[in-house]
Amino acid sequence: MPCMPSRPSSVSGLSRYVSKRLLTTLFMPVAAAFIVFGMMRLLPGDPARIVAGIYATEPEVAHIRAQLGLDQPVPVQFVRFLERLAHGDAGTSIRTSQPVLQEIGARLPATLQLAVISTVLASIVGVVVGVVCARRPNSLLDYLFSFGSLVGVSMPVYWLGLLLIILFAVRLQWLPAAGNDLPGSIILPAVTAAAFSIALVARMTRASMLEVLQQDYIRTVRAKGLSPASVIYKHALRNAAIPVLTVIGLQFGTFLGGSVLIESVFAWPGMGLLLLDSIFARDYPVVQGIVLIYAVLVILVNLAVDLLYAFLDPRIRYD
Repeated sequence: MPCMPSRPSSVSGLSRYVSKRLLTTLFMPVAAAFIVFGMMRLLPGDPARIVAGIYATEPEVAHIRAQLGLDQPVPVQFVRFLERLAHGDAGTSIRTSQPVLQEIGARLPATLQLAVISTVLASIVGVVVGVVCARRPNSLLDYLFSFGSLVGVSMPVYWLGLLLIILFAVRLQWLPAAGNDLPGSIILPAVTAAAFSIALVARMTRASMLEVLQQDYIRTVRAKGLSPASVIYKHALRNAAIPVLTVIGLQFGTFLGGSVLIESVFAWPGMGLLLLDSIFARDYPVVQGIVLIYAVLVILVNLAVDLLYAFLDPRIRYD
């Protein structure tokens, strides 16, 4: 979770803060790559045998294993991976013999498109629902939205995705069921991905708004005769937005890491589907590269959320 920055600053203070955050989080992608590096090698299956084919002889498999560098001890393989990475080389795909960065680069835009649209959808709908519930607590509308939020949090995304496909693609034939080639292809995956986050953002917004609306300064601005809309959106919502922004930032990271299920259900050609195929094929370099990209993106999102805190709350500055 993004940490709350400390006291006042200038532009130079902001630069120092960003530099310090980047340095302190530099080890995280490497640690993630190390964990995946070790876990992939604990899985049953030999990438060299997959490449050589089931009818290949043992000497042929051993030759391919040596070509791939898999005959070396695991620590040596990891050190060589870091050495290549330091020179901007994430390795070569075992399945396709293409550079890993080229494989990921072809899939990254689709994943980012799905994550960004899902985040925007979840943020807008979740905040609106949360504000409406906070303005009318314990009303019928509040109970209905709260029940809907509970259903959204509890529902597995793959099951919701299949239901949406059956309804809107098979029965009604309004939207495409899979792929990203046709207009409207993004709608079903984005709605499926956003459903859980809409419920989470709505619940957080409601709780945060109810707390803020009980503060003394809200009573003061109401006593001044400001309109209810001005009280809610100009004063209360901005002060209630910091915990909500934190949840939204974390959910964006969830959209990236959790895209495997969504992309599998809808055959969305993103990094999640590539990751799943690479795990089944024991394509170590591609799996390591994708996890590394995921880690970097999550770190950058958390940093951006930290910087947005100062925009929402003038009391927050960066040293």
